[in-house]
Amino acid sequence: MNKEAVLHTPSSKYCFALNENTVILRLRIARTDEVDSVSVIYGGKYDFYMKQKRLPLTKAYTDNLFCYYQTELKLDDIRLVYIFEIAHNKEITYYSEDGLTDTFDFKFNYFNAFQLAYINAIDVHREVPWMKRAVFYHIFIDRFFIGDTEKDDEYINLKWGESPGIYSFAGGDLKGITKKLDYLSSLGINVLYLTPVFCSLSNHKYDISDYFKIDRQFGSNEDFKELIDKAHQNGIRIVIDAVFNHCGEDLKQFADVVKNGKSSPYFDWFILNGDNPIKEPLNYECFAYCDHMPKFNTSNLELQKHLLEITSYWMEYGIDGWRLDVSDEVSHNFWRKFREHVKGINKDCVIIGENWHDANPFLLGDQYDSIMNYAFTKACYDFFADNLIDAKGFAERLSGLLMRNSTQVNKMMLNILDSHDTHRFLTLVKGNTDKLICALSVTFMYVGAASIYYGTEIGLEGGHDPDSRRTFDWQKVDEKDQLFKIIKGLASLKENEVLSEGGIKLYSEDGLFVLERFLGQKTLTLRVNNTATDIKCPLTGTEVLSHNFTGTVLKSNGFMIET
Repeated sequence: MNKEAVLHTPSSKYCFALNENTVILRLRIARTDEVDSVSVIYGGKYDFYMKQKRLPLTKAYTDNLFCYYQTELKLDDIRLVYIFEIAHNKEITYYSEDGLTDTFDFKFNYFNAFQLAYINAIDVHREVPWMKRAVFYHIFIDRFFIGDTEKDDEYINLKWGESPGIYSFAGGDLKGITKKLDYLSSLGINVLYLTPVFCSLSNHKYDISDYFKIDRQFGSNEDFKELIDKAHQNGIRIVIDAVFNHCGEDLKQFADVVKNGKSSPYFDWFILNGDNPIKEPLNYECFAYCDHMPKFNTSNLELQKHLLEITSYWMEYGIDGWRLDVSDEVSHNFWRKFREHVKGINKDCVIIGENWHDANPFLLGDQYDSIMNYAFTKACYDFFADNLIDAKGFAERLSGLLMRNSTQVNKMMLNILDSHDTHRFLTLVKGNTDKLICALSVTFMYVGAASIYYGTEIGLEGGHDPDSRRTFDWQKVDEKDQLFKIIKGLASLKENEVLSEGGIKLYSEDGLFVLERFLGQKTLTLRVNNTATDIKCPLTGTEVLSHNFTGTVLKSNGFMIET
């Protein structure tokens, strides 16, 4: 057995509480090791030597290197002590804090057994219930729809439908979104994620000058409140962007630092190497290399207080969640305070980080609920667009992603194919709508919330920013179009409890990628053919939704979902 591959860590993604008396345990083993069995021997912290229970672990997931065994413990005594027993080639090996050993002295277990000393209710990462059925629609506001036709439009310099530039303004606004709520409902959308809405000089609004005011190009604070209220009436929630890593250089606090240097009461709100901000050579930290976006010092307590005041202000409007911009560059200390503050106002307000990489340190229940799942995005690129992995590799990649985080986090992940920061997925697959449809089927069937970027339903294309931020062509909307109908059908499936509550199994079979969701005796199975040839795939149950499927053959770039 590959001893170096065996891994378990208490109080981590390998050991976490689902609720006050339920714990998930995971053990990692090399995928090449065909063990006979894996069990956990467990009991209470103070009587483990006298009273021991045993439960088998099942092989739940496999990636390209490891197998992950998992079990769920229902505890009477929530002061948990445990070790693992691995049977391999008729030999028994124990795994504890001492590593792998041939024997384990239960009499002295209090020295080296694993333990979860106590499940404190406040430490349990609570799911935001509505996220499990969420279908997000991501809107870049300036490019969606012009609803206010009487506003001052002198700022508009992009004709609707033309290719956008970095400094283009097309005129989309909040009233435009409000007017299209019925359309969004008809598509099956139940959550809107809006890029920033606050005062800013840019079209994207990530360089904010006033956090308490809606940008006049988008409307007014009253327009924002109207959008929230009418969206809620339509069963649609609103998630907005929290840009707390940096601001615009015209924010009054930074302007005061520019004017007064170290004498400014806001000097420590920013990170400077000198007495005054200087652009050449740049002596203050900023977002990326953008000197017009100075970076906040989120370790500063006064700044933290100010950002939490902003948070409270907009939560009073009734928003349902926050997407945290450049969240991995903001202090853990602030995000812990932010979470406590947000959840104290509304425990079901979701917190989604913009972390493009493995974000587990932020996802332990004390900071975010989830992240924008760009690792899922990249897996879909590699499978559908670039053919870097086959069906087996895709299944392994998606399995590995699930093992990065707890069950609760996985159920709240925001699974995306593209965004305002990436190429359009349809462009990456060279305009192949069939491939886009297959990728969407995986997005909606995978564990977590599904998200589509505005215009996906009409086949909107685009390269990298700013081309990915084209205007929505409303003349192309056709609810009878196959792409529109497929998205609507997939969205309706998110109400199925098998997808919201069920387990998942990922594998390949006969060249097909297979994703099974199961809950008790109920199942939903997705099969995707990403090969260049048609593959025999007769129904074994009842067809639910399909594309390029004849009933017995799954054609190239086709999918089929059955019960």
